[in-house]
Amino acid sequence: MNFRLPDGMLLGVASAAAQIEGGELNSSWNDWYHKGNIKDGSDPAASDHWDRWQEDTDLMASMGIQVCRLGLEWARIMPEPDRVDEDAVAHYRQELERMREKGIRPLLTLHHFANPMWFEKKGAFEKRENLEDFLRFVQLAAERFGDLVSEYITINEPNVYAVNGYTFGIWPPGKRSVPLTISVMSNLAYCHIRAYQIIHKTRLEMGYSDTMVGFANHLRVFDPQNPRNLWHRGCARLTDRMFQGALSRALTLGEFRWPIRNIGRLPRGEYADFHGVNYYTRSTVSGVGDGVRANSPRNDLDWEIYPEGLVLCARPLVEMLNRPVWVTENGTCDNQDRFRARYICEHLQAMAESDLPFVRYYHWCFCDNFEWIEGNSARFGLVKVDFDAARARSIKRSGEFFAAVIRNGGVSEELYDTYVRAEEYEIR
Repeated sequence: MNFRLPDGMLLGVASAAAQIEGGELNSSWNDWYHKGNIKDGSDPAASDHWDRWQEDTDLMASMGIQVCRLGLEWARIMPEPDRVDEDAVAHYRQELERMREKGIRPLLTLHHFANPMWFEKKGAFEKRENLEDFLRFVQLAAERFGDLVSEYITINEPNVYAVNGYTFGIWPPGKRSVPLTISVMSNLAYCHIRAYQIIHKTRLEMGYSDTMVGFANHLRVFDPQNPRNLWHRGCARLTDRMFQGALSRALTLGEFRWPIRNIGRLPRGEYADFHGVNYYTRSTVSGVGDGVRANSPRNDLDWEIYPEGLVLCARPLVEMLNRPVWVTENGTCDNQDRFRARYICEHLQAMAESDLPFVRYYHWCFCDNFEWIEGNSARFGLVKVDFDAARARSIKRSGEFFAAVIRNGGVSEELYDTYVRAEEYEIR
């Protein structure tokens, strides 16, 4: 195998504040842990990045990481509705400055699943009257970090946040209501569009015209188990629309179609400067719900590995609005680092051989982290973290491969033979 990445394509890593920073915060995910809802019982202390950010940034630089997607923890910056923790703001500014000094371009995420408990207790994004709380945080972030950051993700995976928290009830706040799920999705669409406007306006007033704003769109391929079965085909189309199709159009173009509602009477427009795509897997549908194709390659969470799905998911977005594609998350749970290099290679190859404008790739994750309800038991990192008191870091073989791809600008036969050829997926 031998392929070159598109000219100018940048490779980097992604993370979420709640998954790597640690600390006993008054946040929704710390609260969820204390209620006993994490499968392996581990807590969000995870990789202790809050205290080890310099070490992690230097490690990224040593690997040649070009771009880094990182998040702000709302509960740190605003521990109370009307109080800003200036020490937390200063801490994030130091981290961003260090990244820039090391030649790493930051992409800042403003909401990545975690809420301050004061916001959660009010009903969070369930209620229209609460949305201004989030938009005040957006304004604050644009003002305090706008001189250091030109690129922003407003909201990470609004569909996953809504479905896991309000349909299946497996994430905070643990509710089960389809109407409430749709309300939350509609409110998040409103929040993204308003946040897009706020960030652009604020940075323009600061004298910057290079602002790039988008959202991280969790997408997957929904295929019928039996393409000849009308029920399977209908369920696949319906699931696609309910989970991602209608929401994508609302956040990207301000086109609100069933089931998403335009709660703020927002005008149609263009509300994405890039398409942020979070892609992991394909769902094989035979009814209402999820499914995994039989006899398919799987990762350690039993997700199908389907590299061509990345291009299949990105194409409708580019056809909807011609913007560059940033793969804002892509990675796999591989606890023994047996096949991660192959996974990365095959997804990069799919991007390189497509005719779509892929210009960024953010691997999920930089280091092993607190993987939501899975806890520390699901490892996605290029860097291993020993989840003990030492929290020692070590670059995995897949991390060495990723660094080599960055240096090489693609995958050569030598790189493939050294890191990829011997790796195999498990077929189940």
